[in-house]
Amino acid sequence: MPFATGLRATRWLTINKTPGFVLTNNLNATRRPITGGLLGRTQALAKARFITTGASSPRGERLSSQTKNTSRTLSSAAAAEPVSSDQLGYVPDQRPKDDVPMANADDRKVSILWSPQNWSRFHHIWLRDHCRCPSCFHPVTKQRLVNTFEIPPNIKPHHVQASAGGLEVVWPSSTAEYHSSFYPWSWLKAHTYDPPQKPPAMLREKALWGAKIAKSPPTITYAEAMDGSDYGLFKWLSNIDRFGFCFISGVPATPEATEELSERIGFIRETQYGKFWEFTADLSKGDTAYTTMALGAHTDNTYFTDPCGLQLFHLLSHTDGSGGATLLVDGFYVASLLKELHPDSYEILSRVPIPAHAAGEPTALYKPSPPCGYPTLRHDAFSGELAQVRWNNDDRSVMSHLDPSLVEDWYDAIKTWHNLLTSPDSEYWVQLTAGTVLSVDNHRVLHGRSAFDGKRRVCGAYIGVDEYRSKLLVLEEKFDPQFQLQTADQRTQGGNRSIWSPAL
Repeated sequence: MPFATGLRATRWLTINKTPGFVLTNNLNATRRPITGGLLGRTQALAKARFITTGASSPRGERLSSQTKNTSRTLSSAAAAEPVSSDQLGYVPDQRPKDDVPMANADDRKVSILWSPQNWSRFHHIWLRDHCRCPSCFHPVTKQRLVNTFEIPPNIKPHHVQASAGGLEVVWPSSTAEYHSSFYPWSWLKAHTYDPPQKPPAMLREKALWGAKIAKSPPTITYAEAMDGSDYGLFKWLSNIDRFGFCFISGVPATPEATEELSERIGFIRETQYGKFWEFTADLSKGDTAYTTMALGAHTDNTYFTDPCGLQLFHLLSHTDGSGGATLLVDGFYVASLLKELHPDSYEILSRVPIPAHAAGEPTALYKPSPPCGYPTLRHDAFSGELAQVRWNNDDRSVMSHLDPSLVEDWYDAIKTWHNLLTSPDSEYWVQLTAGTVLSVDNHRVLHGRSAFDGKRRVCGAYIGVDEYRSKLLVLEEKFDPQFQLQTADQRTQGGNRSIWSPAL
């Protein structure tokens, strides 16, 4: 790859009295150190922020109208004293100088040579838009402040330089003479797009399973889940993320304890069945769950545009009868079999939307938006990985939107899918007992039950997928060594979350 000769810039920038960075003319100018370690850098960063925008100072001065104005202008971090670019939201790692990548710029892109066989290019406008100095990205709220629409489409940096911690770029500025940006190497590698990179590996590998999971199902204790340190909660949600379900043992057999356990994850999602629900086989709600009938493997809420993320079940009691065993099937595992053995059927289920409805309640009639519904298998638009299984044949509406040439193929595909779901190799049967709560990822694991008699009392709740994922991400920041390694030297003012967090 041709690697253009690049412009060099000093790492230390002299600031004049007007807002904005001014590049020193002497490449060997004397460096003036910033004292005070991380505290000193943080203070200088805050100082730069307040001088530039007129925002409230740490002493509580009032925000200027410029800061409040929604018509934002491209601004520059500035200070009254020399400021090094490693103060712009990052504490660089101390890598050896010979390990620093090479960086050069042409008229459209900055090129980074990681190694002789590994390189990346970033458009100038992309880099400018992703500046995370305090003037361009709020260090507390983690929201973009830069006015993307004021960035000139043909913007070019004045200077680029590879430092030990990352790429340093000096830009022209409309409100000051220059604007300085900094991008950590780890962040650039994670977000490289030219040339296209393989999608990043999932932070936690999914463990696909079949009937043999019965030998060692993922389980935590109620004491762990409720512990104030939140490590047990992290363990619980990590199990769900990896396996798609997790048992919680030793739970008091009361609705109150189960509801409190559910709220450890997040807000309980209220539906037509109520908020925290409790039911028996009395058809008090217009759904076959409120009967003694057997239920095949399915996911809930296919009639919603956004089905719930997690579902929790607690069998409080079962008297004067038997049956009612719980069925779990790993939809991701079955989908992997379908993809390998019947790729044409997999493609059909990934493409053809299925309409659904919930119409058993006279005061409610739910259909997804759009009404044609969604495919059984939904994939990540970037990585192509399977992201959601959505299947409930009992709640399926009329398939009147099928292409005539596809009708027979579609019925063949769903029959093949059904056969794999009901294979003894796929089905995990378990008899729930009072004191054990089952939590299920409704976007992955299908559930069902066998028929029963007697009186069976069950309580539970839905948790939104966004609430579940949010809680897991927060706990990963706190406990996951891999996550902490990525952000160990990237803390910023306004809390412990880095502006360079991979979640942002």
